[in-house]
Amino acid sequence: MEKILADYRKRIGDFEVVDVDEARIAALRAQLDIDVPIDLHWTWNYGSEVEELRALYERGKRGQWNAEEDIDWSAPFPLDEWFLPRENLLLLPTILTFMGKDEATCKEAAVDEFAFTVSQLLHGEQAALQICGQLTNACPTMDAKFYAASQVADEARHVEVLAKFLQRKVGTIYPIGGTLKVLLDKLLEAPTWKTKTLGMQTLFEGMAVGIFDMLQKGSSNPLLTDMIRRVKQDEARHAAFGILTMRKTVKEATPEEMIEMEDFAFSILETLNANQQLDMLRELGPKYGLDPDAVVQMGLSLPDWAKINSDLFMHTVVPNLARLGLITDRTESRYRAVGIMYGDRFGTGMDADVAASMN
Repeated sequence: MEKILADYRKRIGDFEVVDVDEARIAALRAQLDIDVPIDLHWTWNYGSEVEELRALYERGKRGQWNAEEDIDWSAPFPLDEWFLPRENLLLLPTILTFMGKDEATCKEAAVDEFAFTVSQLLHGEQAALQICGQLTNACPTMDAKFYAASQVADEARHVEVLAKFLQRKVGTIYPIGGTLKVLLDKLLEAPTWKTKTLGMQTLFEGMAVGIFDMLQKGSSNPLLTDMIRRVKQDEARHAAFGILTMRKTVKEATPEEMIEMEDFAFSILETLNANQQLDMLRELGPKYGLDPDAVVQMGLSLPDWAKINSDLFMHTVVPNLARLGLITDRTESRYRAVGIMYGDRFGTGMDADVAASMN
């Protein structure tokens, strides 16, 4: 199986990382027009064929909110206060605290890393907005078209609210990282609705649920907590759409199609994992006197690195892939070898559609 970004890989110790150089990142960001041929599928059945999807669509209608009016934008978001934990949740302030840097420097680094992370989520929401537009064309059932259309509205709201938050309260929107741009373009270019659903709805929405959940649990600022809570309840429904749709797809797949889906899922997650935050470290590390390679090497050398590294993956996306049958005896060792899986295959997260039904 050919690895994504194979020409931009290198070794740091025994671990293979993806490290996209500045020239390539600039070229990727400048590539605004993507060739995305996709089939358009009519259906003449206007009744419900998939009861669970229609119920999810109904929950989505009830869960709408207004990014301008329902968020209290007058609430303060002081950048000189710890709105997330000083250590552990964010990488830079944890390292700088360990190095004995002063409080103000650690706070500034926390804001920078937080802004970079939320900026990447913002760019991902734009990709989701565009992919869901494609799914309204390509999905075969009216239930799926209905839900994909409702998600277009959700994703537009997420782009709106994250952009306004970064502009109004943080003051910075960082450009998209090279690794993320390549992966999102790959999903936009995917030729079938099944691949797009697996990639965006199951993989990326599953990862987003985990990130938003960690930010919400760590937040001590009411504005941030409320915004993340609203976005996260939408994201749980989006991930549920992926799970509900992929269940039928997996059930009907041939052995060859199963291998293709298993390998696709691993290749996407392996590439995300292989970056080890180097895109962020290249952007922010020099400001704080940090060598990106040295920071990654330090993390990789921790005795419990695999457990720490797998936390985000094991929150939602890996348990859901395992329940779908897309992590098998053939592929499980690959996930464990690169630190994506640790301990119980199913992790501690609940199935995405169960979580969505609670909203």
